[in-house]
Amino acid sequence: MTSADGQLVLFTLTTALLAVALSLPGGVAMGWWLARKNWPGKSWVETLLALPLVMPPVATGLILLKLLGRRGPIGGWLHRTFDLEIVFTWKAVVVALAVMSFPLLVRCIRSAFEEVPRHLEEAAITLGKTPWQVFSKVSLPLARRGIIGGVVLAFARALGEFGATVMVAGLIPGVTETLPLAIYRSFQTGDDSRAWALAGLSAAIAFAAVWTSNRLLRGRGVL
Repeated sequence: MTSADGQLVLFTLTTALLAVALSLPGGVAMGWWLARKNWPGKSWVETLLALPLVMPPVATGLILLKLLGRRGPIGGWLHRTFDLEIVFTWKAVVVALAVMSFPLLVRCIRSAFEEVPRHLEEAAITLGKTPWQVFSKVSLPLARRGIIGGVVLAFARALGEFGATVMVAGLIPGVTETLPLAIYRSFQTGDDSRAWALAGLSAAIAFAAVWTSNRLLRGRGVL
């Protein structure tokens, strides 16, 4: 593996990890909210959250491009207020990965909270625990398996993201190029050997991520 490939792998891992880390607090909050609360319009929220899973990734990327571009509502405000550019930078890569992996993260976390016995939470309340103490001391520890699983699934999804990333971040070698984009570019330019090498490397990284997670879960007595 060349030094350029090493930088490519490091960039891909870093952006995927950053995307999941930024999504995790919101994912935990949204997963708990969907699992434990009912309100008018809940089905609409569930549908909106699921859209990135069923829409073509390039369509999601096009929406992000419209929102985050300099003339978009979010991108324009960020540019005017903080002189911050998102589109066609590494920040756009992180945003695309986070948006595409967030629905999977929420689904796993929601299922985990739904499996937490309510009577344990109710017992904690009768003992005088505050809602935050019930969440942090009872609900969250009991849901940790699903949360870890969601993190691993979201990370794996982020590693393989292509469509939304290429739309909102572009394919700029050394700036926004991730492993999937590099595989595509190598194939398009006729460098099949590099494309296959990078594809194998991507598979190895994904395998290592899941294997490591399983080992950690077993070490903690979760599996």
